[in-house]
Amino acid sequence: MTSPDLVTRPQWQALKKHFAQSGQQHLRDLFAADSTRSERFTVEACGLYLDYSKQRIVDQTMRLLRELAECCGVPERIQAMFRGERINTTEKRAVLHIALRAPAGEKISVDGRDVVEDVNTVLDRMAEFCEQVRDGTWLGHSGKRIRNIVSIGIGGSDLGPVMAYEALRHYSRRDMRFRFVSNVDGTDFVEATHDLDANETLFIICSKTFTTLETMTNAHAARAWLLKQSGTEHAIAKHFVAVSSNAEEVQKFGIDSAHMFRFWDWVGGRYSMDSAIGLSTMLAIGPDHFRQMLAGFHAMDEHFRSAPLERNLPVLMALLAVWNNNFLAAATVAVVPYDQYLKRFTAYLQQLTMESNGKHVTLDGKQVGYATGPVYWGEPGSNGQHSFFQLIHQGTRIVPCDFIGFGQPLNALGDQHDVLMANLIAQGEALAFGKTADQVRAEGTDEALVPHRTFEGNRPSNTILAAKLTPHALGTLVALYEHSVFVQGVIWNIDSFDQWGVELGKQLARKTIAELSPKTLPNLSHDSSTNALIRRYRQLRDSDHPGGVA
Repeated sequence: MTSPDLVTRPQWQALKKHFAQSGQQHLRDLFAADSTRSERFTVEACGLYLDYSKQRIVDQTMRLLRELAECCGVPERIQAMFRGERINTTEKRAVLHIALRAPAGEKISVDGRDVVEDVNTVLDRMAEFCEQVRDGTWLGHSGKRIRNIVSIGIGGSDLGPVMAYEALRHYSRRDMRFRFVSNVDGTDFVEATHDLDANETLFIICSKTFTTLETMTNAHAARAWLLKQSGTEHAIAKHFVAVSSNAEEVQKFGIDSAHMFRFWDWVGGRYSMDSAIGLSTMLAIGPDHFRQMLAGFHAMDEHFRSAPLERNLPVLMALLAVWNNNFLAAATVAVVPYDQYLKRFTAYLQQLTMESNGKHVTLDGKQVGYATGPVYWGEPGSNGQHSFFQLIHQGTRIVPCDFIGFGQPLNALGDQHDVLMANLIAQGEALAFGKTADQVRAEGTDEALVPHRTFEGNRPSNTILAAKLTPHALGTLVALYEHSVFVQGVIWNIDSFDQWGVELGKQLARKTIAELSPKTLPNLSHDSSTNALIRRYRQLRDSDHPGGVA
């Protein structure tokens, strides 16, 4: 039996009516009328403090949103995920990234097999390997210590490890260098390796199938680079390890299957940073810190599974996202972490959110009649204030913001952390309340400039605070967004765990690669634009003139 269309549900219609009646209320008025607002619209769990009082909501809004979540089956779907049911319906897979951080001794089964035991077996192997590399027991083929780690992957196999390394660099080994290669553009590989000694370099090849075009192209470039410097095939075994589930392809490449770290088809790439895909993270920060990060993930998992909807951090974030996306018509979300270590956090969230919920059909294959996943973007504060904040403050589009900050700095330098956090707090205040024309005039501003210096305000934001950016805190933050994305998908009745949209471009690229390679131009059967672009590229590539075609 198919579920009713979302927009026909009484709960959706009630929200629509509620928005028509009160959705334009200004935050200035809401705060003026309610002295307890900032207390009632905050919630704290797992070391994270969420203030959502600057969202354009009232108590009735949240009650109606919770009723929508309940009628869409959010509580039941949460429990189904934790039971290991195949909630990724189009691929008929369980969705168990939660098992990656479950403590030893817990039981989560897929087809009757306890996957937590498998996960912890891999984690123990990872820890043993990392300790060997970090303490110098594992040596390169020439007897030198490994000092350089180059992780090769793409998508979730790259964005997660890059983000985690940057986020936790404070805890990393400073006598080791960590580089990441994802782009099939040769520049990415060349720049990552140009100053490295092959005898001191370990490559981690991250590909579940070990057939991903971009990853394997870079892997073979790494193999050729190593062989050119070492001169022997025997070097491969000491300078390459694999994170994969395809032992046969790993062995074909020349990597001993004993040096392959497994992950499973119930782990989506964008949910895999705490699996063996995080091997580079563990090498950087050490097994103990890695397990602290997993504990942070698990703490949020348990909160998500057990907390009531009205106090459930991921659920609240999801309900606010649905409200902003579908009723305030906010097509984008800016995520602005006020911590330089989180400079890649938003890039990571872009894949997590948009690959998950960028869907145009429901679970039963029907065209959706409403907006689904918004565009996520952003940069660290305070840099963002001097680039895109002008549009957020005075532009014509509503851009909800998530501000993320920490009470204590990892690198104390005078009063700079106070200055940083003052900016975070001030931005939320400015977005919410703006500045009226009368306030501008009261400052003695020339009347001709009053419109230019007026700020409308009423721009929604969340503020998330934690004590300090620790491995545990990073785990809670990532899990918060993972589960929020899932709840949004449940309400929109879409599959947040498949990614068919990435396949078409890959298929066409394989065909085009074959047409670019031959010396003689084959018969082309694309549209006229694509055919012309193939011909022009070949002319530019094969021209003797450095500037292009003569």
